[in-house]
Amino acid sequence: MFEQPSFGRRLRQLRTERSLSQTDLAGDGMSTGYLSRLESGARRPSERAVAHLAAQLGIGPEEFEKTQTTSLAQCLSIATSLDTHETRQRLAQALECAHGQDPMLRWQALWLLSQWKRRHGEHSAERAFLDELVALSEEIGLPELRCRALAQLARSHRTAGEITPAVDAATAAHRLAHDGGLSPEDRAAALVVLVSVEAEAGRLPDAHHHADELTRLVEGRHDALWAEAMWTAVAVRVRQGDFSSAQQQLEHALERFNGRENPKLWLRLRLIAADLQLQKSPPGTDAAQRYIETAQTGLPFAWTPAIEQELDALKTHLAFHEGRFADARAMLNRLGRSERRMSYRNRIRLDVLDNQLRILEGDEDEGMAGLQQLALQAQESSNIDLAATIWRLAAESLLKSRSAHKATSSAD
Repeated sequence: MFEQPSFGRRLRQLRTERSLSQTDLAGDGMSTGYLSRLESGARRPSERAVAHLAAQLGIGPEEFEKTQTTSLAQCLSIATSLDTHETRQRLAQALECAHGQDPMLRWQALWLLSQWKRRHGEHSAERAFLDELVALSEEIGLPELRCRALAQLARSHRTAGEITPAVDAATAAHRLAHDGGLSPEDRAAALVVLVSVEAEAGRLPDAHHHADELTRLVEGRHDALWAEAMWTAVAVRVRQGDFSSAQQQLEHALERFNGRENPKLWLRLRLIAADLQLQKSPPGTDAAQRYIETAQTGLPFAWTPAIEQELDALKTHLAFHEGRFADARAMLNRLGRSERRMSYRNRIRLDVLDNQLRILEGDEDEGMAGLQQLALQAQESSNIDLAATIWRLAAESLLKSRSAHKATSSAD
């Protein structure tokens, strides 16, 4: 006789693997109510029920004795050691049937899947896994798992431009790490995202304070966590207008971080360095070009759709700052024809560039209206720093357009 609840869990797995509803599986020989009680473990199956269900599924009765745990554990092991689209799909399918299974196995599967979705810019799918991960972390109750899940959720909110929930999740992660006496790695990971979202929210004194705490915490390291911490502290200095210190700190990270450990982070640091050069006044276009060329050489070793789009977006911004407006427009149009896998902030910056080009192309009213709408949208989502940047760029674009028009009129 098969035992419950293992029989019910296995039955549900076999049914969902075949995309069958309970009505489909029950057929004419069983009520759906009885089948539901079997799957929930409320009823023990009779020999007749087992025979009917096996026939409906096209399997032998012995298949009901196999456990789901083996399936999920196998998929998890394979996905951990071989990161391919196929292994991740198999892991996701196994996870769908893993209700009632070892929560630690489910947590690891959710973590891997959310990380994979993030790297490939599939943000809505990442959020779905993270919501489930946070709920499962609360159920398990381990402070380390709760902290890590909340920190990743905060990253996801920030990427989507949802700053208020990002601050809430990052603050909760930081509090858990600090009050729970968690490892320096957990505390630093929580601080990285907290500093970022505080800066986005325009809370620069808080961001500066926590950036100093983060820098002290990773002092003496030169690993991926240290490089990300340096990158985060640099972003705060840029927002404070301290480009000299920001550049010095970023160059230190570029020199010390070994790209063999994490090629994606190595490449991303070069993208950040190029972006920093373009944000200076006047923009350091030559230096930005060098960083972009270096990043291009590393792209084959760290390619994802999201990283390639970030690189193309930087090339577009570079063309604009070099006065190659026709090239910038052409590249912007090409980016617009593909699904944007970049963060909310980077998407908005491309929309800002689109409207800046409109102004320079002579469509001043439409360009200014577009910039105003983007700035108000950023304000409403609590992206205070981004909103301020958009208002500044709107004023600069208008001034540049009118100066150019005046110079043309004078020449005539």
